[in-house]
Amino acid sequence: MKFGRALFLIAVVAFGVRVAYVAFAKSETCSVRAGTVELATYPSECVLGDQVWYNSEANAVADGKGFVEPLWEVDHPGEDAPPAADHPPLTIFVLAPVSWIVEHPLAFIAGDDFESNVREHRYTMVLLGTLLVVMVGFLGRRVDGDTTGLVAAGIAALAPNIWINDGLVMSETITGCVVVGALWLGVIAAKRPSPWTIAALGAVCGLAGLARAELLLFVPLLAVPMALRRPDMVLRALVAVGAAVIVVAPWVIYNMSRFEARTFVSTNDGVALAGSNCDPVYSGKGIGLTTFEPPCLDAVPPPGDQSEVAEVYRNRAREYVEDNLSRAPIVALARVGRTWSLYRPLDMVEFNRGEGREPWVTRLGLVVFYPTLVAAIAGAVVLARRRLYRVLWVLLVPVVTVTIGAALTYGQTRFRAAAEPTLAVLAAVAIVALVRKLRISRREPLALKTSLREPLGLRPAPAPSPE
Repeated sequence: MKFGRALFLIAVVAFGVRVAYVAFAKSETCSVRAGTVELATYPSECVLGDQVWYNSEANAVADGKGFVEPLWEVDHPGEDAPPAADHPPLTIFVLAPVSWIVEHPLAFIAGDDFESNVREHRYTMVLLGTLLVVMVGFLGRRVDGDTTGLVAAGIAALAPNIWINDGLVMSETITGCVVVGALWLGVIAAKRPSPWTIAALGAVCGLAGLARAELLLFVPLLAVPMALRRPDMVLRALVAVGAAVIVVAPWVIYNMSRFEARTFVSTNDGVALAGSNCDPVYSGKGIGLTTFEPPCLDAVPPPGDQSEVAEVYRNRAREYVEDNLSRAPIVALARVGRTWSLYRPLDMVEFNRGEGREPWVTRLGLVVFYPTLVAAIAGAVVLARRRLYRVLWVLLVPVVTVTIGAALTYGQTRFRAAAEPTLAVLAAVAIVALVRKLRISRREPLALKTSLREPLGLRPAPAPSPE
């Protein structure tokens, strides 16, 4: 009960931090309505980057239009919008019901025009971000006990690189929740695997891929290794993979039926690859980043639907890499260095502004990130010394996945969102281990003094007998 009460208080603090951030730093009014011709001014002053798509697509789905290009009517009035899969669908599945609720029951009761629903989407992320803090607490508890869980939750509650995501209408907060759920099941499977745990782990890993496509790597990196322990390990591995396939398959089948070219989880890979494999980002100050400007991407996209455009861009990126193989390893290192704030970290101050991240938050995030990273490395060493290798691997899977994804695409600190919970838990492990060691070291001198006094007959005399 003590753990529950303490975690509740941490969650209250986390909620307050996130509400304050949205209320004060995100107080602009979005006066546009996603999915209508009045969107000529979109993006507005308070929705930048991928937020435009997530916000407007959620509204389009809530309006019954389905997964189509939500802003198509702006430039093509009267035309049916083509299919869209710019990003995996999980974030839209969460936000679309919010759009529907505020536009129907709430609007009917309040008689209010909720406009673009950006505000409501942001506060939905606030609630999910608070839930993420609670989940990090339970993950830390599962790894190393109550105290570690509470410290991990405290770090997650206050870390700027975590709560900044809760003020943006993007996928990072939802991704974090799914990732922590997968890690929690992974730790259970690492200690006491069962067929049901393995199946649940595979399903959640598949769900992670519907949040961010690169997280499908969780299936071979997390679900399958946790299944390879018992004599029937091959069968369990198949169960894990099968559960992931069952979760992802409906979305893949849906995409295969509506696009001209093969499309699995999203069509964004073409833009990401072409924008990060071209001259401006292969050398100079922009190395390791991405750009949406020519010559990387066309001012006017190639003809065809999203899948055909993505195919053109993928081929372009592949040809460029083949022609610049000698530079590719250096660029990959720069991408990884940027993602982990180890290479030109201050460049992200301006780069993040284009996604609606205030410069002061980016700077504050850097200040907090480095000591957290050092503590997390120490925490990994602690778990290794305790021979908890399988648990350590579970926690490192998001780190490995983020690193691979960055090396293949481009460097961006928000890609670390999937690994931030791991850093919080590992840092908590190190902090708690250090505190325990300091307590023991303080007790040792007292124990030594007592042992030295006893041979000299200096022990306190026993209390007189009542007789």
